[in-house]
Amino acid sequence: MKKIFFAGLLLGGIAGHTQPVLKTGPDMPREWIDADTHHKVIRLTNNDRSNLSFYFHNDPFAGSKMVYYSTEKIPTAAAKQETYNSNTRDRQLYLLDLNTLQSERLTNHTSPMQGEIVCPRLNKAFFQVKDSVFAVDLSTKKESLIYIFPADFKATVTTINADGTLLAGARYSDAEKELFRKYPGKGSYFTIIYEAKLPRTLFTIDIRSGRLNKIFTDSAWLNHIQFSPADPRLLMFCHEGPWHKVDRIWTINVITKTVKLVHKRTMPMEIAGHEWFSKDGKTIWFDLQQPRGVTFFVGGTDLATGTTTKYRLQRNEWSVHYTTSPDGKLFAGDGGAPGAVAKAPDGQWIYLFTPENGIFKAEKLVNMQQHRYQLEPNIHFTPDQRYILFRANFEGKENIYAVAIKPTRS
Repeated sequence: MKKIFFAGLLLGGIAGHTQPVLKTGPDMPREWIDADTHHKVIRLTNNDRSNLSFYFHNDPFAGSKMVYYSTEKIPTAAAKQETYNSNTRDRQLYLLDLNTLQSERLTNHTSPMQGEIVCPRLNKAFFQVKDSVFAVDLSTKKESLIYIFPADFKATVTTINADGTLLAGARYSDAEKELFRKYPGKGSYFTIIYEAKLPRTLFTIDIRSGRLNKIFTDSAWLNHIQFSPADPRLLMFCHEGPWHKVDRIWTINVITKTVKLVHKRTMPMEIAGHEWFSKDGKTIWFDLQQPRGVTFFVGGTDLATGTTTKYRLQRNEWSVHYTTSPDGKLFAGDGGAPGAVAKAPDGQWIYLFTPENGIFKAEKLVNMQQHRYQLEPNIHFTPDQRYILFRANFEGKENIYAVAIKPTRS
């Protein structure tokens, strides 16, 4: 029998209570109706820790459960200004049941950990601690060591292929690591790393045999590495750096090692980025601006034909990240702050987009005026397509929320 996520919460309020209609901001109840959009919002994580859902292109779901990070924050003034994990401790993977909203801890590591890799086929989550890659079973919580990187190959795994046989990632140099240490802010390192032209190597790790295979090296900042959700041989990566200077989006067949450019820029200052696969693996979608900061689209390249589809958006609808629903019929965006690339005066919303005759018909789902966009919301459709998940700090700390796609009737 197919499970219906959030069924009890959708049919009525928690414990049968009617949800209050409130302006989204500090000190919200467990669930409420956004006064500006009339969509129901539910806080999924409820503890005194910092809770973060995965990056927008990393699928966190295994059936009716979602993997996320939860972190105890160091109680200092500096830590309160920090959005990410450099000033945090006890960062662990947790598992949220989307039907009961009960969470359970998956990992117990004292050293810093990273990795947002879930494999529903294996019912496991993969992560890395220093030079070691681990897997944890989502049912038994049993942990296993998958691979230890040799001392002369400093690298990070970031993705798993569709049949659960290969992990992939990129190797970086000591010189690159030193530049990141010397210039920790993105405003500093982004151009510096790009201009350094240091070599990076894409690799795979066979999960069954433990064999590492180097598949591609370039004097470019190879990043955003993602396996296709459908083709276990196809790996996407980008040339990171200032987007208007790079033809960013590429694929490689990990068996034949054939490399292809997905989208070539067509005009000065054109940018394409924050790319992701459609759920069926047939299309790579991306933020497309022609030119940068002037005209806004979501573009998609059909991998079989090479043809590109474009959907136009308004300036206020531009989003830091976009995503697609499992059936490919809907899109969502997480909005953006006024100082971002679009310079949108009223762009701080979670959006639902419906494609219609080459444009996006936009619907506002959550008012994000009280959210600080140093933390990217990173939206995800739930597998049943009834909710969109996002992370936010409008209550003063980081939590994970769900907004109902259908508005609440008054």
